[in-house]
Amino acid sequence: MDVVSYGRAVGRQFSASQRLYIARTVRRAPEVVVKVSGGGRSRAGVEAHLSYIGRGGELEIEMDDGRRVTGSSFQKSIVLDWDLDLEDHRRQDKHSIRRRPKPFKLVHNLIFSMPPGTSSDKLVKAVRGLAQNQFALKHRYAMALHTDEAHPHVHLVVKAMSEQGERLKIRKATLREWRYEFADHLREQGIAANATERAVRGQVRTKKLDAIYRSAERNESFYERKQIHELAAKTPSALARHRQGKAILEQTRSEVVAGWQAVAQRLREEGDHRLADDVRAFIDRMAPATTDQEQLVRKSAARAGWRKIEPMQRTR
Repeated sequence: MDVVSYGRAVGRQFSASQRLYIARTVRRAPEVVVKVSGGGRSRAGVEAHLSYIGRGGELEIEMDDGRRVTGSSFQKSIVLDWDLDLEDHRRQDKHSIRRRPKPFKLVHNLIFSMPPGTSSDKLVKAVRGLAQNQFALKHRYAMALHTDEAHPHVHLVVKAMSEQGERLKIRKATLREWRYEFADHLREQGIAANATERAVRGQVRTKKLDAIYRSAERNESFYERKQIHELAAKTPSALARHRQGKAILEQTRSEVVAGWQAVAQRLREEGDHRLADDVRAFIDRMAPATTDQEQLVRKSAARAGWRKIEPMQRTR
């Protein structure tokens, strides 16, 4: 459901599924996480990742045909079973002839994650259901459950080339579709789960590359330090990014708030005052719309040893 467009639509009532979506969102049902963590471009790279998700053969790897494999050399058997050795050779030949800047991926590495406390068994069933629906009889895949971190998650390795010779291309719309379906499968297992866009939830955190995110969590991000120094110097490029980002952010937030206000109004007209009140409370609890630059300013001011930077002011 598109909150902005559906909220302003007239002439029809919200369906039961739309009401449930609204309720899950404004009552902060856990949001599913689906992300691409990379992909092997060589046989060695694929084997290394398979070994990682299988903890060197200690964990079971569930295959697309239902088999469970383990052991010290399971990753080599998967590579051979999927004919990745042959595809790697063919692709290297084409790469050398055409001189492509980067070879195609042999596999895509995906992660499906939920908040702490989520049932591991139900999480696996949800991912299995999605994988069977999306890839069965087309793309070979293997999956492994990890519970050694706070957020239980499933690693899913999908062969990029299908059995019919079509390459899997993962776009933003693809990930969006997978998030929706993942949430559906979790709800079928009795787990409260939702899949909405960050802007609709009032979040303004920009997606970062995994390496940048992890280094920032350790306070070791060169990227963030560079941004901080540019902000401190108020360089033209930093000011321009701030002005442009602020304008886009404020426009998006304005549209989202207007959409939610229209949703609340329609719910009242339909007699659902309790849900309308929840929507209004949801709007009131939205965090201020701040740019990445403003968040970095606040973050740097709280760090010992980093020079405090005054909030950026717009200049003529």
